[in-house]
Formats: sequence, structure tokens, C-alpha cells
Amino acid sequence: MPKLRPVLFLNPPFKPEFGRFSREQRSPAITKSGTFYYPMWLCYAAALVRQRGWPVQVIDAPAKRLTLQQVLSQVKTLQPGLVVLDTSTASIVNDVQVGEAIKALLPETAIILVGPHVSATAAETLALSTRIDAVARREYEFTILAAAQALAEHHGPVSEALADIDGLSYRDASGQIFHNPDRPLVEDLSQFPWVSRIYKDFLNYRDYFYSGNLYPVVTIIAGRGCPHRCNFCVYPQTFTGNFYRRRPVVDLVDEICYILKNFSPLGEIMLEDDTIDAKKQHCLEFCEEILRRGLKCAWSANSRVDLDLETMKLMKRAGCRSLLVGFESGSEDLLREMKKGININKSINFMENARKAGILINGTFLVGLEGETLQTMQATVDLAIRLNPDIAQFFPIMVYPGTALYDRYREKGYIKAESYADWVTPEGLHNCVIDLPDLSGKDLVRFCDQARRAFYLRPGYWFYKFIQGLTNPREGLRTLLAARTFFKYLWRGSFPRQPDLAARHPERRPGMYH
Repeated sequence: MPKLRPVLFLNPPFKPEFGRFSREQRSPAITKSGTFYYPMWLCYAAALVRQRGWPVQVIDAPAKRLTLQQVLSQVKTLQPGLVVLDTSTASIVNDVQVGEAIKALLPETAIILVGPHVSATAAETLALSTRIDAVARREYEFTILAAAQALAEHHGPVSEALADIDGLSYRDASGQIFHNPDRPLVEDLSQFPWVSRIYKDFLNYRDYFYSGNLYPVVTIIAGRGCPHRCNFCVYPQTFTGNFYRRRPVVDLVDEICYILKNFSPLGEIMLEDDTIDAKKQHCLEFCEEILRRGLKCAWSANSRVDLDLETMKLMKRAGCRSLLVGFESGSEDLLREMKKGININKSINFMENARKAGILINGTFLVGLEGETLQTMQATVDLAIRLNPDIAQFFPIMVYPGTALYDRYREKGYIKAESYADWVTPEGLHNCVIDLPDLSGKDLVRFCDQARRAFYLRPGYWFYKFIQGLTNPREGLRTLLAARTFFKYLWRGSFPRQPDLAARHPERRPGMYH
């Protein structure tokens, strides 16, 4: 058998002059808090391909703020036979150009793009450049493995090697684009090797920072997919699907043991499932296995407000320190509109139970749904202050290709973007790409700036954080690390200071805040 050429898994450079572009988070951008995600899905694919015998390399260009020329220098040395290149909506033109540059350097190397954006726009993406060979749609680990095997065995054109691989969209020798059948989502997640082994071998875990987590953090998953139907949520609709598949509990806790042994010092482990409590029994069994083994580790997860008190108490005993939760809106009508399946009373009860259990809450709130008004936005910030989570995030709603909300807003003409580059500012920060009939995108962004100030500049919140830092120095350090960049934007805002929305729209409501 001929020597196998390496497979390169590349998180490509994008705006390194401004910061570290966090591509794999649900709304990719250079963040105001300094949050920077692992290229987790790339690393899962690298782990599988390596397990099956291929030499692999992972390059996370944003982590080191590498330029394109620096990446190309590494690519030239590596001489990969296949490059798997991650993408995002805002960076897609840049990402295609990176693929083109690699193809110009190594014409025989196959270039396959991956990620939620290209899953939703495969034909459109391939039309951007004839030098991109294919798009691997949705979860792509086994698709990439099949492509690596086919390329190693086939000595003709790349398009012929890729012609029969489920989950791929590709261009044939004549330039025609074909879409092979979807690859079924993997239900037996025990087939996947531990992603943390790839982190250990190819990345520096200190490069990754989540503002709501103790530093340093290691991110893995306990399961994939989400059974809920929020119309704006990008990953279930474009990538992981709308049903939850669970890892075997023993395998999950075995990996946690590996992390505790091989990543030291460690702040905590983040379980990056869409919803850790999607299957309550699985969550309970996970906690019980941690307690049975006597493990001492902090961990956090994404959750919904459906969690009950007894489950939260068990999670706390098993090491859960915080939950990231989407409260979203203070308007019952808008909560129904987004199809999230929650209400304000559930949110209030959830926060009361979280305090009883001793779990910190990182709450997210959004504005910009159809029907949003100054009154509903005020209700949202009022709810945030009433709930008083440890962290509150306020965002204009981000609509991405492949989601039901994107299709609806595009049909109604609410999306104002001229290109996908508009999904971030020239400096790489989040940008609002919608104009509602009564509220512009700038109105929504300014409101979020005002909401952050209303939440974070309360004397009571500062006193709470002061006491938290005194009694728990690790939490104090987390707050200081996040504050390094966040407070610059908190004071300055996203645009030059103007009167708040209510002052500029007195006919709608006199006074924005109580």
C-alpha cells in the first residue's frame, strides 16, 4: 500500500490583525468578552481519521493569530493529500480564498469545506470557486474518512474519487455540481475517539477561553443534537439534527478522567451539547457515575429552564458549577414566536431552583424577533434584572442560512446585508444584519449596549461580584479575565453615544429605563 499523505484539518485565518475569530461558536465572531472556542468538530473528525490509520495535522490559525502566509508555509512543509477547511457565514469568502491559495500551492491536494454555513449553502458555496473540490454537509467525520480512503485508492481526478460518498456535494470534471445523498447521523456515539486526545497532541488548551467558565477550560460533548425546535438556532437545523443522541456514560466519564490526568492545571470542563438535560435519565446517570468514582472536577453545560430542582441538586453534587441558559425574551408572545417551548414563569422558577442548588447561571437574551417593540425589549431587560443571573448576555438576533428564521426574514425583506461579510463588523465583531419594520439593526444593537449597562452597572451587581471574588478567588479571576476586554465595550458601546431609543422615539414610550 502506498504511503498515506497526511490529512490536514484547518481552522483558517480570518482578521488576525483584530483578534481571534471564534469560528465554531453558534454566532462566530471576535467576541467582546475574549471568548474563543475550540475547533471541536474539526478535532472530532481528526480523531476518527487518525484512529483509522491516517497521519493527521490540526492547525488552528485564529488561536495563534496566524496569517495566510504563515499557514501556507506550514501546508507546504506538510504536503497534505486532503485539506478539511472549516468555515462560517461571515468568513466564507475568505475561507474559499484560503482554499484557493492552498490549491495554487498544491494542485493535487483535495480541498473539502465543512461547517454549518456550507451545509446550508453547498451549491452556492461551490459556485464561488472552481478550486474547491467539495463540501461535506452536516456532521462530517465519517464523510471525511470515506473521502480520505477514496482519494488514497483512486488515482484519477478528485471528482471521480468523491462521486459515491454520501454527505458530499462536489463538482465533476465538467464543472457540474452534484449532491450525493445525505449521510445518516451517527446514533452510536461510542464510535468516536476522544476529542481531548487531539487537543492534547495538536493544540495548546490555554489558548481557549470561555468567559463563563473557569480558566483553563476543556470542551467536549456528552451528546449531539437537540429535540427542541427554536426557529433561530443554527446547529440543530444545519448540522447536528433535531434528535438527541447520547454518549455511553462510562465512555464520557472515562474521557473526563483522561482530561483530569492530562490537562493540569484545569479550571473546568465544558459540555458543549445544545442541551445537557435533553434526556434527563442520561444526565442523572452521568452525575451518578461521577459520584460513584469519587471524581472532583468542576463542569458546566448548556441547559434549558425545564430542569427541576432535584436534578440540579444532583448535578451540583457531581461538580456542576454553572449552566448556560437561553431565557431569550421578557415577552410571552415572542417566546411563543420563536418556538422555544418556555415561558417566563418557567424562567423565574428555574432561577429560584438554581440558587437553591448553588449553580451559577449564564443567561442569554435576544432582541429582534418579528413583533419586537420598545415595550418588549424593555420587558426583556426588566426580566434579566429580575432573574439576576451571574452573567447576562444581550444580542440582536443572529439569523443564519439554513434556519427557519433566516428563510422567513429573507422572504419578508428584513435582511439588509449585501454580503455574508456583513455578519460581522470590519473589525470582526458581531453585526446585526436585520431591519424590522419599526426597529433598525442599529436600534437593536444600541439597545443591547444599553441593556448591558443597565444590568452590569448596578451597585448591587458590583457588590455581588466583589463578595464572590473574596469568597471564591477562582470565580474572581474568571470575572477579571472576561472584564479585560468586555468593560471597554460596556463603556464605549458599539456606536458613538446617542440618546437612548426611547428618547429618540418618544411617541412609542417615554423613558427607556425605570
